[in-house]
Amino acid sequence: MGDGGILVSTPVIQIQGLHKEYSMGKVKVPALKGVDLEVPKGQFVAIMGPSGSGKSTLMNILGCLDRPTQGTYLLDGSDVSRKNDNELADIRNKFIGFIFQTFNLLSRTNAMANVELPLIYRGMPPAERRKRATAALESVGLAGRMTHKPNEMSGGEQQRVAIARAIAGDPKVILADEPTGNLDTRSGEEVMSIFQDLHDKGITLILVTHDPDIARHAERVISVRDGRIISDVMVEDRLDAKKLLAEMPKAEESASG
Repeated sequence: MGDGGILVSTPVIQIQGLHKEYSMGKVKVPALKGVDLEVPKGQFVAIMGPSGSGKSTLMNILGCLDRPTQGTYLLDGSDVSRKNDNELADIRNKFIGFIFQTFNLLSRTNAMANVELPLIYRGMPPAERRKRATAALESVGLAGRMTHKPNEMSGGEQQRVAIARAIAGDPKVILADEPTGNLDTRSGEEVMSIFQDLHDKGITLILVTHDPDIARHAERVISVRDGRIISDVMVEDRLDAKKLLAEMPKAEESASG
């Protein structure tokens, strides 16, 4: 409770004094240097930075794929900084949805099976798995592609399968690492349109991108350099993916005319 009995929500992500060092022989190489970060529930955040800036290390720690050398990380109020490997795996499966640049789909299984896979790891009953996977695929516009394998789909469709897989488990946070990096402009905007819908539903989204235009779809942009946050700003002129998609055919007609 805050002053006057007003309920104050706890940020879904709280990081304080985060350091990460890697050992290269006898040399310690710092990747993160005293990072402080809070992300309120439901916020859409883009993280930008050049190669070697520390943004990937930060993303790995946020996703419980790595541990900090020093500092604390609270995920939904629980300290995950010192969890063991099994505990971190459980947290990843239950609380975090991952979306990668290279899709990371199983090539020999269809879209439905790919989306169901993390739910199987949870021990979810088959009927509930199928219900959730179906709803997730429908929500990303793939109702008619559920039995198709990755090699029967475009890159944009494969990324939408990956998004469906990430949201099927109802995660606390979705982490997307360069999700439009392998896509053409239209497919990239289709992915950002889905993210826009997820944000409108109150899902917390954290996106790593090198593309300033993709970052402008978020409501907050954090810039990382040399292991430190050098800029943290709210976006005043956000791009609207749905509007951009609607304008694309007109632009193509104008160019061809």
